Amino acid sequence: MALSNNSISRSYHRLFVELADPRTNDWFLITSPLPGLIIIGLYLYFVLKWGPRYMADKKPFQLQKTLVVYNFLQVLVSCWLFYEGLDAGWLRTYSWKCQPVDFSSSPEAMRVARGVYVYFLAKISELLDTVFFVIRKKERQITFLHMYHHTVMPMISWGATKYYPGGHGTLIGVINSFVHIIMYSYYMLAAMGPQFHKFLFWKRHITTLQMLQFCITFLHSSQLLFYDCGYPRWSVLFTLPNSIFFYYLFYDFYYKAYGKPGDKKKETNTNGNIKMNGKETDVSLDKNQYKITNGIKHGEVSNGKKVD
Repeated sequence: MALSNNSISRSYHRLFVELADPRTNDWFLITSPLPGLIIIGLYLYFVLKWGPRYMADKKPFQLQKTLVVYNFLQVLVSCWLFYEGLDAGWLRTYSWKCQPVDFSSSPEAMRVARGVYVYFLAKISELLDTVFFVIRKKERQITFLHMYHHTVMPMISWGATKYYPGGHGTLIGVINSFVHIIMYSYYMLAAMGPQFHKFLFWKRHITTLQMLQFCITFLHSSQLLFYDCGYPRWSVLFTLPNSIFFYYLFYDFYYKAYGKPGDKKKETNTNGNIKMNGKETDVSLDKNQYKITNGIKHGEVSNGKKVD
Protein backbone atom coordinates (compact mmCIF):
# COMPACT_ATOMS: atom_id res chain seq x y z
CA MET A 1 0.00 0.00 0.00
CA ALA A 2 2.82 2.38 0.90
CA LEU A 3 4.54 1.59 -2.39
CA SER A 4 1.31 2.31 -4.28
CA ASN A 5 0.79 5.63 -2.51
CA ASN A 6 4.39 6.60 -3.20
CA SER A 7 3.96 5.79 -6.90
CA ILE A 8 0.80 7.90 -7.09
CA SER A 9 2.58 10.75 -5.31
CA ARG A 10 5.50 10.63 -7.76
CA SER A 11 3.14 10.54 -10.74
CA TYR A 12 1.16 13.49 -9.38
CA HIS A 13 4.35 15.47 -8.75
CA ARG A 14 5.65 14.81 -12.24
CA LEU A 15 2.35 15.61 -13.96
CA PHE A 16 1.41 18.74 -12.03
CA VAL A 17 4.81 20.11 -10.98
CA GLU A 18 7.71 18.87 -13.13
CA LEU A 19 5.89 19.14 -16.46
CA ALA A 20 4.23 22.46 -15.58
CA ASP A 21 5.59 25.86 -16.54
CA PRO A 22 7.33 27.12 -13.36
CA ARG A 23 6.48 30.71 -14.26
CA THR A 24 2.71 30.15 -14.01
CA ASN A 25 2.41 27.07 -11.81
CA ASP A 26 1.98 29.02 -8.55
CA TRP A 27 -0.68 31.37 -9.89
CA PHE A 28 -4.18 31.36 -8.40
CA LEU A 29 -6.25 28.28 -9.46
CA ILE A 30 -3.35 26.88 -11.52
CA THR A 31 -1.22 24.88 -9.06
CA SER A 32 -3.70 22.02 -8.66
CA PRO A 33 -6.53 20.91 -10.95
CA LEU A 34 -8.85 20.43 -7.96
CA PRO A 35 -10.07 24.05 -7.52
CA GLY A 36 -11.03 24.32 -11.17
CA LEU A 37 -12.71 20.90 -11.17
CA ILE A 38 -14.64 21.83 -8.02
CA ILE A 39 -15.85 25.08 -9.65
CA ILE A 40 -16.98 23.20 -12.76
CA GLY A 41 -18.60 20.50 -10.64
CA LEU A 42 -20.56 23.06 -8.60
CA TYR A 43 -21.49 24.84 -11.82
CA LEU A 44 -22.91 21.67 -13.36
CA TYR A 45 -24.75 20.74 -10.16
CA PHE A 46 -26.34 24.21 -9.94
CA VAL A 47 -27.33 24.33 -13.60
CA LEU A 48 -28.62 20.77 -13.93
CA LYS A 49 -30.03 20.08 -10.46
CA TRP A 50 -30.17 22.60 -7.64
CA GLY A 51 -30.85 25.77 -9.64
CA PRO A 52 -33.92 24.57 -11.57
CA ARG A 53 -35.27 22.94 -8.39
CA TYR A 54 -34.83 26.18 -6.42
CA MET A 55 -36.46 28.28 -9.15
CA ALA A 56 -39.36 25.86 -9.75
CA ASP A 57 -41.88 27.83 -7.66
CA LYS A 58 -40.32 31.26 -8.04
CA LYS A 59 -40.74 34.05 -10.55
CA PRO A 60 -37.78 34.61 -12.89
CA PHE A 61 -35.31 37.30 -11.90
CA GLN A 62 -35.08 40.26 -14.30
CA LEU A 63 -31.49 41.36 -13.58
CA GLN A 64 -31.51 44.06 -16.26
CA LYS A 65 -28.88 46.30 -14.66
CA THR A 66 -26.79 43.31 -13.60
CA LEU A 67 -26.78 41.93 -17.15
CA VAL A 68 -25.85 45.28 -18.67
CA VAL A 69 -22.88 45.66 -16.30
CA TYR A 70 -21.83 42.02 -16.65
CA ASN A 71 -21.87 42.06 -20.45
CA PHE A 72 -20.12 45.43 -20.54
CA LEU A 73 -17.29 44.02 -18.38
CA GLN A 74 -17.05 40.97 -20.65
CA VAL A 75 -16.71 43.28 -23.66
CA LEU A 76 -13.91 45.21 -21.92
CA VAL A 77 -12.02 42.03 -21.00
CA SER A 78 -12.43 40.64 -24.51
CA CYS A 79 -11.15 43.89 -26.04
CA TRP A 80 -8.09 43.77 -23.78
CA LEU A 81 -7.38 40.12 -24.61
CA PHE A 82 -7.78 40.76 -28.34
CA TYR A 83 -5.40 43.72 -28.20
CA GLU A 84 -2.85 41.90 -26.05
CA GLY A 85 -2.87 38.84 -28.30
CA LEU A 86 -2.20 40.93 -31.39
CA ASP A 87 0.24 43.43 -29.92
CA ALA A 88 2.20 40.90 -27.85
CA GLY A 89 2.57 38.33 -30.60
CA TRP A 90 0.45 37.78 -33.65
CA LEU A 91 0.99 41.16 -35.34
CA ARG A 92 4.62 41.48 -34.29
CA THR A 93 6.93 38.54 -33.63
CA TYR A 94 4.83 35.39 -34.00
CA SER A 95 5.11 33.11 -37.04
CA TRP A 96 1.77 32.13 -38.58
CA LYS A 97 3.29 28.82 -39.67
CA CYS A 98 4.50 27.39 -36.36
CA GLN A 99 5.20 29.28 -33.15
CA PRO A 100 6.92 27.76 -30.10
CA VAL A 101 6.30 28.86 -26.52
CA ASP A 102 8.84 31.28 -25.08
CA PHE A 103 9.47 29.81 -21.61
CA SER A 104 11.86 32.60 -20.59
CA SER A 105 11.10 35.26 -18.00
CA SER A 106 11.54 38.12 -20.45
CA PRO A 107 8.94 40.92 -20.33
CA GLU A 108 7.59 39.85 -23.72
CA ALA A 109 7.18 36.19 -22.72
CA MET A 110 5.61 37.06 -19.36
CA ARG A 111 3.17 39.41 -21.09
CA VAL A 112 1.90 36.57 -23.25
CA ALA A 113 1.71 34.21 -20.26
CA ARG A 114 -0.35 36.74 -18.30
CA GLY A 115 -2.68 37.12 -21.28
CA VAL A 116 -3.25 33.35 -21.38
CA TYR A 117 -3.95 33.39 -17.63
CA VAL A 118 -6.48 36.23 -17.90
CA TYR A 119 -8.14 34.32 -20.73
CA PHE A 120 -8.53 31.36 -18.37
CA LEU A 121 -10.03 33.59 -15.66
CA ALA A 122 -12.42 35.02 -18.27
CA LYS A 123 -13.63 31.49 -19.13
CA ILE A 124 -14.33 30.89 -15.43
CA SER A 125 -16.29 34.15 -15.19
CA GLU A 126 -18.35 33.20 -18.26
CA LEU A 127 -19.92 30.36 -16.30
CA LEU A 128 -22.22 33.10 -15.00
CA ASP A 129 -23.87 33.11 -18.45
CA THR A 130 -25.61 29.85 -17.59
CA VAL A 131 -26.29 30.83 -13.97
CA PHE A 132 -28.18 33.87 -15.24
CA PHE A 133 -30.16 31.67 -17.65
CA VAL A 134 -31.23 29.45 -14.75
CA ILE A 135 -32.39 32.20 -12.40
CA ARG A 136 -34.11 34.02 -15.27
CA LYS A 137 -35.80 30.74 -16.27
CA LYS A 138 -34.37 30.77 -19.80
CA GLU A 139 -34.11 26.97 -19.96
CA ARG A 140 -34.30 26.89 -23.77
CA GLN A 141 -30.95 28.70 -23.89
CA ILE A 142 -29.21 25.92 -21.94
CA THR A 143 -28.46 23.56 -24.83
CA PHE A 144 -25.88 20.79 -25.06
CA LEU A 145 -23.73 23.16 -27.14
CA HIS A 146 -23.89 25.81 -24.44
CA MET A 147 -23.04 23.39 -21.63
CA TYR A 148 -20.25 21.65 -23.54
CA HIS A 149 -18.65 24.96 -24.52
CA HIS A 150 -18.74 26.42 -21.02
CA THR A 151 -17.43 23.21 -19.45
CA VAL A 152 -14.61 22.43 -21.88
CA MET A 153 -13.18 25.92 -22.42
CA PRO A 154 -12.12 26.52 -18.77
CA MET A 155 -10.32 23.16 -18.76
CA ILE A 156 -8.54 23.88 -22.06
CA SER A 157 -7.43 27.34 -20.95
CA TRP A 158 -6.30 25.95 -17.55
CA GLY A 159 -4.08 23.43 -19.33
CA ALA A 160 -2.69 26.10 -21.63
CA THR A 161 -1.86 28.37 -18.67
CA LYS A 162 -0.20 25.59 -16.69
CA TYR A 163 1.83 23.93 -19.45
CA TYR A 164 2.03 26.06 -22.63
CA PRO A 165 1.15 29.71 -21.91
CA GLY A 166 1.99 31.15 -25.30
CA GLY A 167 2.96 30.16 -28.80
CA HIS A 168 0.94 28.45 -31.51
CA GLY A 169 -2.15 27.63 -29.45
CA THR A 170 -2.92 31.22 -28.47
CA LEU A 171 -4.39 32.16 -31.85
CA ILE A 172 -7.74 30.59 -31.00
CA GLY A 173 -7.86 32.75 -27.87
CA VAL A 174 -7.30 35.89 -29.91
CA ILE A 175 -9.98 34.98 -32.45
CA ASN A 176 -12.37 33.87 -29.72
CA SER A 177 -11.88 37.16 -27.87
CA PHE A 178 -12.84 39.07 -31.03
CA VAL A 179 -15.99 36.95 -31.40
CA HIS A 180 -16.82 37.63 -27.75
CA ILE A 181 -16.52 41.38 -28.29
CA ILE A 182 -19.31 41.09 -30.84
CA MET A 183 -21.34 38.55 -28.87
CA TYR A 184 -21.32 40.31 -25.50
CA SER A 185 -22.01 43.65 -27.19
CA TYR A 186 -25.13 42.04 -28.60
CA TYR A 187 -26.15 40.70 -25.18
CA MET A 188 -25.51 44.08 -23.58
CA LEU A 189 -27.70 45.92 -26.09
CA ALA A 190 -30.42 43.28 -25.73
CA ALA A 191 -30.39 43.75 -21.95
CA MET A 192 -30.65 47.55 -22.22
CA GLY A 193 -34.29 47.41 -23.28
CA PRO A 194 -36.69 47.18 -26.26
CA GLN A 195 -35.57 50.55 -27.64
CA PHE A 196 -32.28 48.93 -28.66
CA HIS A 197 -33.75 45.77 -30.21
CA LYS A 198 -34.00 47.37 -33.65
CA PHE A 199 -30.19 47.42 -33.73
CA LEU A 200 -29.92 43.65 -33.12
CA PHE A 201 -30.60 42.35 -36.63
CA TRP A 202 -27.13 40.78 -36.79
CA LYS A 203 -27.66 37.94 -34.30
CA ARG A 204 -27.26 35.13 -36.85
CA HIS A 205 -23.89 36.50 -37.94
CA ILE A 206 -22.47 35.85 -34.48
CA THR A 207 -22.99 32.13 -35.04
CA THR A 208 -21.36 32.46 -38.48
CA LEU A 209 -18.32 34.06 -36.83
CA GLN A 210 -18.21 31.24 -34.31
CA MET A 211 -18.17 28.64 -37.07
CA LEU A 212 -15.50 30.59 -38.94
CA GLN A 213 -13.23 30.67 -35.91
CA PHE A 214 -13.20 26.87 -35.73
CA CYS A 215 -12.39 26.61 -39.43
CA ILE A 216 -9.39 28.91 -38.88
CA THR A 217 -8.40 26.97 -35.77
CA PHE A 218 -8.50 23.68 -37.66
CA LEU A 219 -6.37 24.98 -40.53
CA HIS A 220 -3.90 26.73 -38.23
CA SER A 221 -3.51 23.75 -35.89
CA SER A 222 -3.14 21.28 -38.77
CA GLN A 223 0.13 22.98 -39.75
CA LEU A 224 1.74 21.23 -36.79
CA LEU A 225 1.36 17.98 -38.73
CA PHE A 226 3.87 19.28 -41.29
CA TYR A 227 6.11 21.68 -39.35
CA ASP A 228 8.09 21.15 -36.15
CA CYS A 229 9.04 24.26 -34.21
CA GLY A 230 9.00 22.88 -30.68
CA TYR A 231 5.30 23.33 -30.02
CA PRO A 232 3.84 19.90 -29.07
CA ARG A 233 2.55 18.09 -32.12
CA TRP A 234 0.42 15.79 -29.96
CA SER A 235 -1.86 18.79 -29.29
CA VAL A 236 -3.48 18.25 -32.72
CA LEU A 237 -4.94 14.98 -31.40
CA PHE A 238 -7.17 17.18 -29.28
CA THR A 239 -7.48 20.47 -31.17
CA LEU A 240 -8.45 19.05 -34.57
CA PRO A 241 -11.28 16.72 -33.43
CA ASN A 242 -12.51 19.37 -31.00
CA SER A 243 -12.60 22.02 -33.75
CA ILE A 244 -14.63 19.67 -35.95
CA PHE A 245 -17.02 18.84 -33.12
CA PHE A 246 -17.50 22.50 -32.18
CA TYR A 247 -18.11 23.40 -35.82
CA TYR A 248 -20.72 20.67 -36.13
CA LEU A 249 -22.53 21.83 -32.96
CA PHE A 250 -22.62 25.46 -34.07
CA TYR A 251 -23.68 24.50 -37.59
CA ASP A 252 -26.46 22.33 -36.18
CA PHE A 253 -27.60 25.25 -34.03
CA TYR A 254 -27.51 27.61 -37.01
CA TYR A 255 -29.43 25.19 -39.22
CA LYS A 256 -32.18 24.69 -36.62
CA ALA A 257 -32.47 28.41 -35.90
CA TYR A 258 -32.10 29.94 -39.37
CA GLY A 259 -31.86 27.18 -41.99
CA LYS A 260 -28.78 26.55 -44.10
CA PRO A 261 -26.26 29.43 -44.18
CA GLY A 262 -27.41 31.80 -46.92
CA ASP A 263 -31.06 30.76 -46.75
CA LYS A 264 -33.71 33.38 -46.06
CA LYS A 265 -35.75 31.62 -43.46
CA LYS A 266 -38.03 32.78 -40.68
CA GLU A 267 -36.13 34.27 -37.80
CA THR A 268 -37.41 35.31 -34.39
CA ASN A 269 -35.90 38.56 -33.21
CA THR A 270 -35.50 39.88 -29.68
CA ASN A 271 -39.04 41.30 -29.68
CA GLY A 272 -40.51 37.86 -30.32
CA ASN A 273 -41.60 38.91 -33.82
CA ILE A 274 -40.96 36.77 -36.87
CA LYS A 275 -38.83 37.82 -39.81
CA MET A 276 -39.32 36.23 -43.19
CA ASN A 277 -37.16 37.29 -46.12
CA GLY A 278 -36.08 40.36 -44.20
CA LYS A 279 -39.62 41.63 -43.41
CA GLU A 280 -40.86 41.70 -39.84
CA THR A 281 -44.25 40.27 -38.97
CA ASP A 282 -45.93 40.61 -35.58
CA VAL A 283 -48.06 37.59 -34.75
CA SER A 284 -50.34 37.57 -31.69
CA LEU A 285 -53.33 35.47 -30.61
CA ASP A 286 -56.60 37.38 -30.26
CA LYS A 287 -59.85 35.48 -29.48
CA ASN A 288 -59.33 32.51 -31.81
CA GLN A 289 -58.11 34.80 -34.59
CA TYR A 290 -54.62 35.88 -35.58
CA LYS A 291 -53.76 39.54 -35.87
CA ILE A 292 -50.93 40.01 -38.36
CA THR A 293 -49.66 43.42 -39.36
CA ASN A 294 -48.05 42.30 -42.62
CA GLY A 295 -51.05 42.27 -44.98
CA ILE A 296 -53.54 40.70 -42.55
CA LYS A 297 -55.42 42.78 -40.03
CA HIS A 298 -58.09 41.94 -37.44
CA GLY A 299 -58.98 38.64 -39.07
CA GLU A 300 -59.29 40.09 -42.60
CA VAL A 301 -56.98 39.94 -45.57
CA SER A 302 -56.54 42.84 -47.95
CA ASN A 303 -58.65 41.02 -50.57
CA GLY A 304 -61.58 40.97 -48.15
CA LYS A 305 -61.48 37.29 -47.23
CA LYS A 306 -61.96 36.31 -43.63
CA VAL A 307 -59.20 34.53 -41.68
CA ASP A 308 -60.60 31.75 -39.50
